[in-house]
Amino acid sequence: MITDVAANVFWILIFPGLAFTLGLGLFASWLVRKVGALVQYRVGPPLLQPAWDIVKLMGKEVLIPQEAQRAVFISAPLVGMAGVLLLSTMLWHIAVWPSRVFVGDLIVAVYLMVLPSLALILGGSSSASPHAAVGSSREMKLVLGYELPLVLALIVVIIKSGGALDLATISRSVPIASLSGLLAFMVALLCIQAKLGFVPFDIAESETELAGGVIIEYSGVLLAIWKMMQAMMLVALPLFLVMTFLGGFGATAASWLWGIVKYAIVVVLVILIKNTNPRVRIDQAMRFFWVHCTILTALAVLLAAVGGRYGLAWL
Repeated sequence: MITDVAANVFWILIFPGLAFTLGLGLFASWLVRKVGALVQYRVGPPLLQPAWDIVKLMGKEVLIPQEAQRAVFISAPLVGMAGVLLLSTMLWHIAVWPSRVFVGDLIVAVYLMVLPSLALILGGSSSASPHAAVGSSREMKLVLGYELPLVLALIVVIIKSGGALDLATISRSVPIASLSGLLAFMVALLCIQAKLGFVPFDIAESETELAGGVIIEYSGVLLAIWKMMQAMMLVALPLFLVMTFLGGFGATAASWLWGIVKYAIVVVLVILIKNTNPRVRIDQAMRFFWVHCTILTALAVLLAAVGGRYGLAWL
């Protein structure tokens, strides 16, 4: 019993949990900022700048608005951080030990991916700030917008993997090699872009409009937790796409190297979308996800079903 508890603590706090994922996430967030700066002909931050930002925030005072719902305001970033931590730990654990899985872990992963957005909504709503309230409203509408096409995209993955609901089995297939899988991947990538809160879907924070939006009232350690959560999401969400659409990591050293390349490709696509598009309005984002993305993924589901029925793997 003690050995199992120690192993679980190690997995959650060291590898593949908090320490490993946070370190990789801080590097990925530096890469996003560095590439964005280069696109704008700026030098950009040094390699350790995201880590120093976290350390600096840890040493600052935590200010809580007088009229805020104190318990919700404090617990919201902890809930969001816990969701991302569990998601990244589960995904890395499945990638390293694919035999230690449970049926339906895909559904659990989708549930855990929603927690950070719900935490942002609760945290912003509890702060008694009008800017945060507007940001929370936008975040809520954005979640309602992208969740449906994301679920439809994952239905394509399930069909292509023979009806599997565990990520270990799903990661042995490569849905993106088919037409329906490619369409579903494109939509899922845009949904992940919205979950990360990156341009063109950074509507909830939008510094130039809402001065930070949902997290405007956060400071000190609580703001540092939000920043760590966002950095870890930059690891967990692309990793989820690699495991569901791109064939995962495999069991050999060469396949793991190829898996890392696939993760890097997804991050590069996220960076390219972020740096080549302007911010959209919330009504434009809702229309984009509910109309264009939903129709596209519905078509992908139909193509995948037809391909599975008639043995057309390319479809």
